[in-house]
Amino acid sequence: MIIASAASALPKHKYDQRVLLAALKQFWGPKLDNPEFIERLHHRVGVETRYLALPMEQYYGIKTWGQANNHWIDVAVDLSEEALTLALERAGLDKSALGAIFFVSVTGIASPSVDARLMNRMSLPVNIKRVPIFGLGCVAGAAGVARAADYVKAYPKQVAAVIAVELCSLTLQHEDLSVANLISSGLFGDGAGIALVAGADVPVAGPRILATRSVFYPNTEHVMGWDISEKGFQIVLSREVPEVVEQNLAADVDAFLASEGLSRGDIGSWVLHTGGPRVLEATSSALQLPPDALDASWACLKRTGNLSSASVLLVLEEVMMNRRPQPGTYSLMAAMGPAFCSELLLLRW
Repeated sequence: MIIASAASALPKHKYDQRVLLAALKQFWGPKLDNPEFIERLHHRVGVETRYLALPMEQYYGIKTWGQANNHWIDVAVDLSEEALTLALERAGLDKSALGAIFFVSVTGIASPSVDARLMNRMSLPVNIKRVPIFGLGCVAGAAGVARAADYVKAYPKQVAAVIAVELCSLTLQHEDLSVANLISSGLFGDGAGIALVAGADVPVAGPRILATRSVFYPNTEHVMGWDISEKGFQIVLSREVPEVVEQNLAADVDAFLASEGLSRGDIGSWVLHTGGPRVLEATSSALQLPPDALDASWACLKRTGNLSSASVLLVLEEVMMNRRPQPGTYSLMAAMGPAFCSELLLLRW
């Protein structure tokens, strides 16, 4: 199983973090008991710019979840098409090579699903197997690649596309002044990421997927996710997230690598989800990584914020395009998300 390419697509509406902060402070106005508190939160998330699905002024006119979700469908299809076209071009593949699409998201819903709409938009082969996945959150980009690897292992002559689209700005709760919502208003952004996973018989180059592992942490449902009501998606974001990472990730990674006859010292490149500063710091501490090991993740966080499931695919793109390891180097690709859970992939370049 080979990752033939990775690509991203970002909305055209790009904003400096300071501009977004000023707009949020003006919108919430006197409802904010301590305006300096939100300033500190936005400063601490380590984000400089973010991309929004819509021009900033249009968000004031969104009054219902249905309106927000309709915008999600339109923009998700546009970004999916842009990213998939680029991914196929980079891999030197025609769309006829696609045998499956794994579409992941946690910021909107559609039926027919976005992948079905993309089929029509791009005139994709009618026999493609479509697997829309909702609910995995931040872990879904890595999980999608792992499930795509399972697929092409069974169908070695085919290529599977993993498409992750998250439009987090459309989930922002306007009346929610909880710490979790204030943090999310500064951390999460919008965008799409794609990875093309090819079977062994497809003549493409790229890192090989040697093994994958899923890990579920029982009784951690309260740590991260959504509360869903007539108002849409309300963020659940516990302070325990970094603690769960520190308590579990190292042992899980070590056990996974040991099953392949490796240890952490054998990993020369790390492709990790941009969960935010505290999560990246907890990851680095838990795994005892060198100071520069997560530079790709930090760079993506700075440029786009946390894109939930799409984030790890943007980090993968950054590594493949700008930080490509030497042939033979082992990489670990990983993400964590709601449930709480983790997804691990061992790559070799």
